[in-house]
Amino acid sequence: MKMIVAIVQSKDSNRLRKAFNKTEIRVTQLSTTGGFLREGNATFLIGVQDEQVDQVLEIIKKNAESREQYVTSQMHVDVEGGSAFPVNVKIGGATVFVLPIEQFLKF
Repeated sequence: MKMIVAIVQSKDSNRLRKAFNKTEIRVTQLSTTGGFLREGNATFLIGVQDEQVDQVLEIIKKNAESREQYVTSQMHVDVEGGSAFPVNVKIGGATVFVLPIEQFLKF
């Protein structure tokens, strides 16, 4: 058995949850906040059999889009005026961890 932990941007969470429901993959969704942009994320906890891992990863890949967005970063400060300016960064997509599970219980 495996535990898949998938962290996606909130914008993608509804589409991803619907895709899991459509394929009858049970998930637990947690609301989380990202550290870099401090924007809302969704973290999905998914317990599956080993042979289902590739299917779940494919669903995540199809439903969590990466995109570019301008953000104001204090790390990039205009030397003359001392003000921050927008920086184009890649956001979205998914960060996924696949972990071995020794035991899975449901009460």
